[in-house]
Parts: sequence; C-alpha cells; structure tokens
Amino acid sequence: MKFTYTRIISYFLRGLLFITPIAVTLYIIYQTILFLDNLIPAPIPGIGILMVIGLITFMGYMASLFFAKPIFDWFERGLVSIPLVNLIYTSIKDLMGAFVGDKKKFSSPVKVQLSDTFIRLGFITQDDMSVVGEPDMVAVYFPHSYNVSGNVFLVPKDKVTPLIGVKSSDVMKFMVSGGVSPLI
Repeated sequence: MKFTYTRIISYFLRGLLFITPIAVTLYIIYQTILFLDNLIPAPIPGIGILMVIGLITFMGYMASLFFAKPIFDWFERGLVSIPLVNLIYTSIKDLMGAFVGDKKKFSSPVKVQLSDTFIRLGFITQDDMSVVGEPDMVAVYFPHSYNVSGNVFLVPKDKVTPLIGVKSSDVMKFMVSGGVSPLI
C-alpha cells in the first residue's frame, strides 16, 4: 500500500510542477490584458486594449517628430521641476530606458571576481565613475534572485570580466531564477 501512496504523491507533485508555472503565467497574462482593456472603457471586449496600444504607438510617433519634440521636452521639464514627481518620473524613465531604450543598460553581462573563490554575475551600468572621484571603477548591477530588485556596487575595473558569447537575457534569467535556469 505504501508504494501506491508514494507513487500517487510523486505523480501529483510532478503534475503540480508542470501545471503551476503554466497556470501562473496564463493568469498574469490574463490579468494584464484585463487591466489594459479596462483602462479605456469600451462596450466591446478587446477594443480598450487596442485603443491603449494605438495611443501608445501614436504618442511614440508624435515624440519622434521634430516639430512635436519641443512640446514633449517642455512637458518633461515641467514634470521634472516638481520635487516628488521628479523622483518617481526620472526613476521610472531610467528603468524603462535600461530595458527598451536606445541605450540599453543591461546589455553588458560581466563576472566580477570578489575574492579568490567568489565570483558574481552582473551587468555594467556605467563605464566611468569619474564623476564620483573613482575613475578606475565601474558601476555593476547585481540582480537579486526571485525578486525585481538588486544592488549597484562600484567595482575596480580589473576585477570585471565581460561575458563574451552569452546573451544578456540568458544571464538575467539565470540570476533571477537563482541559478536554476541554464546559461545557454
């Protein structure tokens, strides 16, 4: 009898291991779509999300036109001049720019030699730290595992080795997964 219960529990846990990531992924996608669809109330489901995508695309187009750029710059200067809004706006803008901007910041994966036996993976976010009086240092971002946070450390340049032939997205996935996802 014990053999049968053990097998049933084992099959259940395998099924749970297979189903849970799929279910959670689908749930997050579904909730995101619902949220975006409800930003602009429309009588037909799905129209709201199409309108949001269209509005975002239109704003991106307008921001790229040379005659509209001064208007966007003026609006941005107005946001930046408000104390609390400045902190929130610039932080979000810099974070978004790090992932999807023209100057992606997490595109330089590196390994950092912290001691003889301790190496951490990270991303160079600033090549030159002369502005803070440390010309021989670089800023390296170390993401936390299973979290959307991380730490930035100033590290001597000679302790940093670029990871050649490895995609940044694979390194990020490896670190965020706690080393469980393979580095391909």
